[in-house]
Amino acid sequence: MSEFDPARTEDRVLGFALPARNVRGRLVRLGPALNAVLAAHRYPPVIEKLVAEALVLAALLGAMLKDDEGQLTLQAQTEQGAVSLLVADYMGGAVRGYAQFDEQRLAELGENPTLFGLFGKGYLAITFDQAVTGERYQGIVPLEGTGLGAAAEHYFAQSEQIPSIVKIAVRHDAEEGCIGGGMLLQHLPEGEVGRERLHVRHDHPDWEHVMILGNTLSEEELTDPALGLEDIAWRLFHEEDEIRALSSADLRKGCRCDPERIRGVLGRFEPAERTSMADERGVIAVDCAFCSRIFDITLAELQAPH
Repeated sequence: MSEFDPARTEDRVLGFALPARNVRGRLVRLGPALNAVLAAHRYPPVIEKLVAEALVLAALLGAMLKDDEGQLTLQAQTEQGAVSLLVADYMGGAVRGYAQFDEQRLAELGENPTLFGLFGKGYLAITFDQAVTGERYQGIVPLEGTGLGAAAEHYFAQSEQIPSIVKIAVRHDAEEGCIGGGMLLQHLPEGEVGRERLHVRHDHPDWEHVMILGNTLSEEELTDPALGLEDIAWRLFHEEDEIRALSSADLRKGCRCDPERIRGVLGRFEPAERTSMADERGVIAVDCAFCSRIFDITLAELQAPH
């Protein structure tokens, strides 16, 4: 994870814990990095908000990874709704994402469609790829509720059996552009040694207390660039015995589609396969959906010694 600048209030993730309550939390705010991702596409407002929410969620979940080479991927795909594909991922502080949608279907939904309206009967796949161990963990949950945060709560309840709160807010400011913020709170079962497991005790008094405080956080606070993430944690939990700061890092736009990397990937194919990919000019056109760019790689480049 990258080094961080504590003076920044945007493009940051902050981890913290409430040891006396056996709770861990994470706060995220995306600004310039979010707009850099969105700038590659001319999304209508509804899709811009959806992609922004996915990027905030990817940062919230991806920051849980313990190594910079690990990757968190969110993917929602359906043939029934206005949105056919939504992808966002996180690796080492870098976020990227995009959406594919049907403009005509989207126009029929109005300004504030539900997840069901956007996707129909769709599902969200949440995948953690651990680079150090090579392990992969995936959970699939229905796209239900008011937003992607609700789907993530279902994931933790079903796959991890950890009571969680996920709050995500996005707004578009005429001057700042798009600003997204999010908070994740979780009650850890490790704190309950010798007692009933927390996943069947959502009424645990410590968790109920934290839930009440966490739910007072407003969308305006999450998306206010004048309010630091440490300030939000302090506002919510200043009466606790201790707020322990954990990891913190800067976030940035990250697309791994540079020409050298693409040549390296294409170079793994057999010469005959590469020839079949090329057009009559001997050019392989590689389209990066994340950054909306096309890279022309010639067969001659791939055959040249490096």
